Amino acid sequence: MFILEEPYVSDLLVATIGALGLPVLDTPIARRRLTGRAESLIVDAATFAAAAAKPGARLYANSENAIGWIAEHLSDTDRPRMIELFKDKVAFRELVADLYPGYRFAACSLAELRGFDPNTIPFPFVIKPAVGFFSMGVHVVESVEAWRKAIDAIEHEASQFATLYPQQVLGLDRFIIEEVIPGEEFAIDAYYDTTGTPVLVNAYTHLFASANDVSDRVYYTNAETVARLGAPALDFLAEVGRRARITDFPVHVEMRIDAAGNAAPIEVNPMRFGGWCATDLASFAYGINPYRCYLRGETIDWSSIAAATTGRTTAIVVSDLPNSVDLARIQSVDYDGFAARFSRVLELRPTDFNRYPVFAFTFVAVPSNDLGELQAVLGADLRTHLTMR
Repeated sequence: MFILEEPYVSDLLVATIGALGLPVLDTPIARRRLTGRAESLIVDAATFAAAAAKPGARLYANSENAIGWIAEHLSDTDRPRMIELFKDKVAFRELVADLYPGYRFAACSLAELRGFDPNTIPFPFVIKPAVGFFSMGVHVVESVEAWRKAIDAIEHEASQFATLYPQQVLGLDRFIIEEVIPGEEFAIDAYYDTTGTPVLVNAYTHLFASANDVSDRVYYTNAETVARLGAPALDFLAEVGRRARITDFPVHVEMRIDAAGNAAPIEVNPMRFGGWCATDLASFAYGINPYRCYLRGETIDWSSIAAATTGRTTAIVVSDLPNSVDLARIQSVDYDGFAARFSRVLELRPTDFNRYPVFAFTFVAVPSNDLGELQAVLGADLRTHLTMR
């Protein structure tokens, strides 16, 4: 079963819906994207809720914008509890706190930030919305002076981002302040099956321009990523699933693994895989359809896939824009010029750049022994591709 919401529904997701023939909740974007392709699968709220409430029903939401509907219409099921546990970063930290006894974190409202003593958390630390999305409102703080600047920026962002996403997706009134987790950053898409066993369907390495970079600009996957990430990620998810009693549920997980191979979570995002249909990376890289895997309960022979894709790296590049850009003044984007940054573009997906601070999601292929194109775009000023009014 599917709930389709803004901001983006990919062609792969639409095709999967048609192939699986499962019910889709009647929403404006569902009608817009499925008309002429799979509109017969769209059902009204009451019919959808009745089917979703049945034991073992599997529900996929492409966007966390669906969380409000689920809380209202599926309140008699266990899904709202599972969603809240993961969506609230403070609640999640409390769930796993005893696994990381030396890890420091604190919760603080927006109004309380200026009164918070930054010296109570070891520098450097991260501050971010307790209910967040897409690295919005996230800041790395390395000193007391940097803390003051971060508060200034957060107060500005609280008004700037207020209308982009529902409160259940991005809440800028409550924050978590936590230590920087050491190690290389990864992300995975996985689902819990009917027994609560986690199943891996996607694995990403998160590339950064510097230690202070908190952007989501580049993620890539290859055989090495899968080999390094699979076992520790699944071990962690199995423990979380046991504690939280999670079954028949998809998640997108961000985590770090240190030099000794120890895995520590950054956050777990509920009801979806990679946002903005970024999980389609698995299809470009490995021919895997994550949506079908979850809805049909399929598992993946990662050893065979890794062997068949050795030497190949596939990436998704998020063309994010700085807060200083007035989105309403963007007239056009030079997509051809942006695509020319890469030697092999698999697909470029334009977005509504007047509404969201990103103008495209681009899937590219590069050799595993040469990530130069990805490194170059990390630090690039993408405003050069904009024409302003």
